Amino acid sequence: MKYKGLLFDFDGTLLNTNHLIIETFRQVLEPKFPGKYTTKDLEAFIGPSLTETFSSIDTENTEALIEEYLAWNRQHHDELVTGFDDVVEVLTTLKKAGLKLAIVSTKRQASLKMGLDVLGVYDLFDTIIGNEDVENTKPHPEPVLLGLQRLGLEKHEVIMIGDNYHDIEGGQNAGVHTAGVAWSMKGPAFLAALHPTYMLHTMKELYDITGVNAHA
Repeated sequence: MKYKGLLFDFDGTLLNTNHLIIETFRQVLEPKFPGKYTTKDLEAFIGPSLTETFSSIDTENTEALIEEYLAWNRQHHDELVTGFDDVVEVLTTLKKAGLKLAIVSTKRQASLKMGLDVLGVYDLFDTIIGNEDVENTKPHPEPVLLGLQRLGLEKHEVIMIGDNYHDIEGGQNAGVHTAGVAWSMKGPAFLAALHPTYMLHTMKELYDITGVNAHA
């Protein structure tokens, strides 16, 4: 196989959490800042860590805002998330073929487990890197390099896959190949402008890229 491991972002890449994230921000911010944040404004908060986002909004109450966000998000998680086509099938096949799989996300571990459990794929991943595991989140290279270290792989042996600039730039900054996903809320043109190594239009394209026989 050309590659030995795949590093995946989670939100918007493996699970469609966009509606959940936007509605959670709306529920937290609208009562405090009525009419200030449009849906487009809230969409811009998808990707950065909660600390980064809320500290830019209200430095004195960052932790309280994060706790309120997490509480509402947990309560409504399963009803507001939806799956993407072929994700579970492809991840299962790649794992059976011997590839090492990792999650590299700005999300916290507890929230990641909720999403992975919805998909039923938690046990497919060799390592899961969340916000608590690093000092610097994507696009800093630290999370991707930690993923490599935990998988025991070299830079040329993996692809960093994601739906936002943090993922592509994080992979590029770490010196690994990258793949954007065309089902990103940002759209394929946005990701193409970042010059990822690959652009995935379906999850099944990973079979050809990795050299895995889907029917083996």
